Amino acid sequence: MSSLVRAASLTNFNEVARASGLDPARMLLDAGLSPNVLREPDLMIPVENVALLLRASAAQSGNESFGLCMAEQRLLSNLGAVGMLIRDQPTLRDSLNVLMRYQTQLNGSLSLMIEEFGDVVVIREEVRPGHGRQPTRQRIELALGVMLRLVRQFLGEEWQPKRVCLSHAAPRDLGAHRRLMGRTIEFDHDFNCIVCARRDLDARNPWADPAMARYAQQMLDASAHTTGAPVLGDVRRAVLLLLPSGRCTIQQVAQYLGVVCRTVQRRLAEHGQTYSSVVNDIRKELATRHVLEGDRPLAEVAGLLGFSAPSGLSRWFHHEFGCSAKHSRAMRSAERRGAHAAPKRK
Repeated sequence: MSSLVRAASLTNFNEVARASGLDPARMLLDAGLSPNVLREPDLMIPVENVALLLRASAAQSGNESFGLCMAEQRLLSNLGAVGMLIRDQPTLRDSLNVLMRYQTQLNGSLSLMIEEFGDVVVIREEVRPGHGRQPTRQRIELALGVMLRLVRQFLGEEWQPKRVCLSHAAPRDLGAHRRLMGRTIEFDHDFNCIVCARRDLDARNPWADPAMARYAQQMLDASAHTTGAPVLGDVRRAVLLLLPSGRCTIQQVAQYLGVVCRTVQRRLAEHGQTYSSVVNDIRKELATRHVLEGDRPLAEVAGLLGFSAPSGLSRWFHHEFGCSAKHSRAMRSAERRGAHAAPKRK
């Protein structure tokens, strides 16, 4: 079953596509989306189609920063009722807590976590690669760009993060990244994040309106589902974030979700899943990204997939894919060389 995202995630697609020399309607249709989705921001659409659209748009236009450019003019209003609730929180910390609470209503494939280390705060965001070996570069840059826009609407347009880390390689042109993310950008990092000062999160919001916050909360409560259906997605997002830390136990995931372990187990069982099966599914998605498509040393990949040693990755990979990770990567390299060496048709 595909994860869903609000059609508002495509805000500014038309403008960026045209500026990049593309036909927006044609690109949407080719990605399996109706151009009408741009007029229905609350419509939930498949993440896979959005991923295909962004990837194709970046490739055909030659704009490696396509997703990031879409984030450049984002506003809290683009988040609908959740944006209203975020806007009127007393501090940025409260706003981010609201965003984490309602993340599933905005984007079913995005995971958000806030970690504090003394005076430093790390805002981590990850997107599930999904099926079909989908690259995540455009989606993660769009997500981080939107987060930076959100923070600046609280702290001012001149605010700069201490650092922005991206897990993929740097583009040829860093212009858009420096314009939106600042000059302290680190590529090929272990995960994607924004680093800022703790005091930034605790700064008071002078425009907070408690009455409007209550109104927005009532709107969201009225439309919220009372079933346990979102729990599977919540667990998957928590696993995606915690797996590289080496502490991705069911106890840690339950603590992250604010429930007890038995609740996690029961809710997963309602969907025919176990905690181990969820972890295994996430590992297979990450293996596709890092082993079959990426070039990181396999020792690093083992850590990103939550294994304490490369031997653990080796055994697991052979069991799931029928051959070793090293052999799979060698075959991929051979296929690439063969594709480049193939004679062009006249």
